[in-house]
Amino acid sequence: MKRREEMTFWERLYVVEAFKGIVLTFSRLVRNLILYLFGHEKKIAATPATIQYPNERRDYPERFRGRHRLTLYDNGDIKCTACFLCATACPARCIYIEPAEHNNPDIEKFPHRYEIDTLLCIYCGYCVEACPVDAIRMDTGLHPEVYPPDPRLFIEDKETLMQRSRLLEDNGSKTLYDMHMKKMQHVETHPNDEVKYG
Repeated sequence: MKRREEMTFWERLYVVEAFKGIVLTFSRLVRNLILYLFGHEKKIAATPATIQYPNERRDYPERFRGRHRLTLYDNGDIKCTACFLCATACPARCIYIEPAEHNNPDIEKFPHRYEIDTLLCIYCGYCVEACPVDAIRMDTGLHPEVYPPDPRLFIEDKETLMQRSRLLEDNGSKTLYDMHMKKMQHVETHPNDEVKYG
């Protein structure tokens, strides 16, 4: 297909082309609004560009990098060995680890404190790739949390990250997502209510 090099006089003015665009956009808007109001959503488009989020959602691919979680052994102990590889690989420097000696002589150390500052995190997944013991994952399928304006709430501690693993193991990813969205919808409709975040 050969591209036209020259534009006509009216095309160079852009007035007619802009008017055509406005007419097309406004006519689709009015048509879709009328169809939606009378309950004919399926006639709007076969594959609509928008969805009614958060009540509807597209399925994420398996590799979607959601909120972090710390994985656990079957007995409930944390898998993390406080080796600092995740913190070293993190380009945003959002992971803070404070190691401690373990009571068990077979275990060298464990994280006494493990925190991720989600205000700094860019959700790149380098921490997951760097971990040699599969202690951190981003497979929850959840978006970052919506918090009140206190920046301290954006720091997710070890207990929060471990609790996500327990909830995912006990309930599954779909139930975890439903619980998360129910909480977010409550925050949206009742912004002044006290909500437990995490």
